[in-house]
Amino acid sequence: MFGKEPENQVIAGGQTSIIAQGCKFDGKIDVRGTLRIEGEYRGTIGTPESLVIGKTGVVHANCNVKNAIIGGQLFGNIIAENKIELQSGSHVEGDIKTKRLVIDEGVFFEGNCSMGAGTKRTPLAGEAPAAAAAASGQSVEPLRK
Repeated sequence: MFGKEPENQVIAGGQTSIIAQGCKFDGKIDVRGTLRIEGEYRGTIGTPESLVIGKTGVVHANCNVKNAIIGGQLFGNIIAENKIELQSGSHVEGDIKTKRLVIDEGVFFEGNCSMGAGTKRTPLAGEAPAAAAAASGQSVEPLRK
């Protein structure tokens, strides 16, 4: 009544599902909201709003998420619709596909990384990579020191 949410109504963005430290789980997970893993998980992870692998988390899975923050260990491929953040001390073995990637110092990453909308053009002989990127509609910013 009077603008309050009913107590039994679940807000998709506000849900957090947790696999706690000391917990081991095998299978397939499809959740809404945020999935936080501090324990061990093996399987597939599908479509959470955010995936958080904590410092003690060990995940053997292929992941399809909107956003991910990885502080622990991930063995498998990850596709993030928006952003992946690899925190200092994290360990990732697998391929990454995302629009935005943040890698802190002290990260171990073994795999391939693909960024952008997926339209990639190989530069012609003698053509600068910046010209090829501009021709494919991608913007190129100079590196800042």
